[in-house]
Amino acid sequence: MVLIANTYYLRRARLLEFLKGLETTDDSAAITLYLPPGLSAGKIQDLLKSAVDEAALRVEMAEILARSRNGGALFWANKEKYLVSPPFPLKEQAVFAGFNIGPLRNLLEVDYTIGLVLVHLGAYAVGLCHGEKLTTSKVGTGLVHGRHKKGGSSQQRFRRRRENQAAEFLDRVCLHAREQFESQAQTIDYMVYGGPRQTVMQLQKRCLFLKSFADRVLPPLDVPDPRKEILEKAVGRIWSSRVTEWRKEG
Repeated sequence: MVLIANTYYLRRARLLEFLKGLETTDDSAAITLYLPPGLSAGKIQDLLKSAVDEAALRVEMAEILARSRNGGALFWANKEKYLVSPPFPLKEQAVFAGFNIGPLRNLLEVDYTIGLVLVHLGAYAVGLCHGEKLTTSKVGTGLVHGRHKKGGSSQQRFRRRRENQAAEFLDRVCLHAREQFESQAQTIDYMVYGGPRQTVMQLQKRCLFLKSFADRVLPPLDVPDPRKEILEKAVGRIWSSRVTEWRKEG
């Protein structure tokens, strides 16, 4: 017998329904571990020893959890074996006999206010959501020329012009983000960015207003050119939890 892992994602309603099913599990061997973000892989492996016998499996789980910026909840029994990586950071480290869904359910039942900033050079979408509802948004484009392939002085002039266009565009994105978020800045629980890493980093560096949310940034999203449709889909992705399930085969 070997344990085979399968990973999938569940939106909030589906995950709460899933947790409700776990709560009815009747297994004297069942155990629940809540592991907040920031723990080292070694510390995670030590904590997993109370639930998982297989050393190789503990290493696999520790690697998943060490990469997670939100931590994870492990539900482990003879038949049911799940690791849930929630969309928001777990606050506590805890071990429970049986399946205790309370801390995870409490985390998911809060309608957090979340700012979204999706940006590619030349297109942006910013918005605010309360729970899973997009409450305000602004989508637009700006002129940023593509890269110049020729060499020489013309290439240098083109590069400088492109850099200036990019800076002006990112400054406008910063302004639009401020217009969308400033009136509710004190109530924003989390901020999410999406787009090419370098572009997002340039925006964060140039935009002093967005720097004020640096202590509550969720993992970034990989998104195509931002549009209203992409912004709406991003809200659903933010609220999705990653579930890894292990089943016995062979």
